[in-house]
Amino acid sequence: MLGKRTAPAFVPRQYDVFVGLDVDKTSISLTCVDHEQMIQSVRMPHQATRLLGYVQRHFARQRIAFAYEAGPTGYGLYDALTHAGYTCLVAAPSMIPQAAGQRVKTNRLDSQKLAMSLRGAQLPGIHIPSPVYRHLRHLVQLRDTCVQQSRASQCRIKALLLFEGLPFPGTQWSQTTVAQLETLPCAPAVRFKLSSLVQTLRFAQAQVRETTREVRRFCTEEREILRCIGYLMSIPGIGWATGTQLLARIGDWRQLRHVRQLAAFLGLVAREHSTGETIRRGAITRVGDARLRNKLIQCAWAAIRQDAELRAFYGRIYHRHPAQHASTKAIVAVARKLTTRIYAVLTEQRPYVVRSVRLQTQEENIAPLGETRMPAEPAG
Repeated sequence: MLGKRTAPAFVPRQYDVFVGLDVDKTSISLTCVDHEQMIQSVRMPHQATRLLGYVQRHFARQRIAFAYEAGPTGYGLYDALTHAGYTCLVAAPSMIPQAAGQRVKTNRLDSQKLAMSLRGAQLPGIHIPSPVYRHLRHLVQLRDTCVQQSRASQCRIKALLLFEGLPFPGTQWSQTTVAQLETLPCAPAVRFKLSSLVQTLRFAQAQVRETTREVRRFCTEEREILRCIGYLMSIPGIGWATGTQLLARIGDWRQLRHVRQLAAFLGLVAREHSTGETIRRGAITRVGDARLRNKLIQCAWAAIRQDAELRAFYGRIYHRHPAQHASTKAIVAVARKLTTRIYAVLTEQRPYVVRSVRLQTQEENIAPLGETRMPAEPAG
């Protein structure tokens, strides 16, 4: 089993001491509080053994809970604490309570804030992926970075050609087009810059291919990951690239608690600022991984061509909104609906079966698919 099952909800009365940790690459600032007052604040080197030795000396027979902020130091401290049998919460920086009037920030005050929030059960912890899912995440992130570098090189080449008034040889980025760029007649200085950009493009494309092969090899060696990716790819519109990135970001499917959790995690739920009888909802929150959200929206465009049920759903949402925003809102709604199918196939561990429905053929119920495409970042 690659992942851990969902931990029970944090209950402060089950613990005696609450330890807030402010962690950087060289040191740890910790503040210890109990149910009545602050006990002490200490600063020590960033070593899990030193931290464990300190709490075992001072709180040997007490129940201890730890909390620290997610950051560049990773999950090594979490692994060491949980392996020793302690409870540890890793909090997202955006979810840590902040005092509006506070104007002083130090490591000691940050650790004290974490300890107080932990004692008050005001600190939601993030899901910690197991090492296998962390490794998959590294590979998927590297592939996205290489793709981004390849696209950046393409944009730089086109910008150079436009600036110099040179024609772009071809209509798409094929190997023939790249070869023609290397022989395009131009001034010596322009030739040097163009050749450098083409070389950078070739390197980035080679890295994309190599990283993609490594992702496939890694997934093939892990049975659970390969099985879950197969379930995800059974959903119309979702392919290998999106399936691997979904699984890398979600992590262990056993940690999913509710069907609406994925939509919120991907930022596909509406913002809301309501009070009393007044309800105000706006655009989607756009929290989480923007690249994955954009991939899922592109999957939604493919899904409405393959799945009649989603096509009908797209049409119903399309005709509820003005024409200038209809396709944007409808396709985001389809992407939101895809998250429920992702949740179902992962939690039930079964492939998705497309249901055949009889579509209504009137134009008022089916929206045209090709009139508007999604921008890079979706609107609400």
